[in-house]
Amino acid sequence: MNRGPGAVAVTGLVVGLAFLYLPTLVVIGYSFNESRLVTVWTGFSFKWYGELFADRRFLGAAATSVTIAVVAATLASMLGVCAGIALGRLGWFRGRALFSVLIVTPVVMPEVITALSLLLLFVALEQAIGWPSGRGMGTVIVAHATFAVSFVALIVQARLAGMARDVEEAAADLGASPATVLFKITLPLLAPAIGAGWLLAFVLSLDDLVIASFTSGPQSTTLPMAIFSSVRLGVSPKVNALAAILVAVSAIGLAGAAWFQRRTSTR
Repeated sequence: MNRGPGAVAVTGLVVGLAFLYLPTLVVIGYSFNESRLVTVWTGFSFKWYGELFADRRFLGAAATSVTIAVVAATLASMLGVCAGIALGRLGWFRGRALFSVLIVTPVVMPEVITALSLLLLFVALEQAIGWPSGRGMGTVIVAHATFAVSFVALIVQARLAGMARDVEEAAADLGASPATVLFKITLPLLAPAIGAGWLLAFVLSLDDLVIASFTSGPQSTTLPMAIFSSVRLGVSPKVNALAAILVAVSAIGLAGAAWFQRRTSTR
């Protein structure tokens, strides 16, 4: 019986989603395993969650990651909005082609190349002007903000491309200054894109391992670095518990975003 290409596509989609999400569900299930062996079920227990919250190394790394992600996402959003508006509203200007290429390049460049380049830059700056004095949270923030600017700029540019200029032109015709048009009209209309760009930059910073490994110091270990170093010595059930918490936080965030979008669309 020929089920048609639609059924084949649906079957492939189901298999792909199962391959993607079933391991995550297994990790969440084994986070409640009483045994220290992550693949041997001996009973239901919350003890690994208790040990996770008592582990200062993971808690400190999580606090460091969140701090870095918030600051880096904010800096990337500020710079990315400026770059996106330049590409979406200024029209042609000298060097536009080169500027567009420079904005897109960090998106397609391998992270290890970006990380090595930033490390060499920091070393050269320290030798030339004395900053930064070693690697730490500051260098990681600068590094994360640098590569996240591109993602924010592209999101803002795409939003501007689909946004009519009627309201901006009407305000200018009525005597509003360019600054007034920018802060009273353009930026409020760009708020969803700016929020999406900030969230994307936050997630990219929070999840990054390669760039942080090259640009951080011994006192600025991020959560992905702590997880990676822990997994290299063997998977601990505490890592399963941490993964379950991260999945729960992500799910709550997605549900909150969907609720907010539904509420705003019905107004």
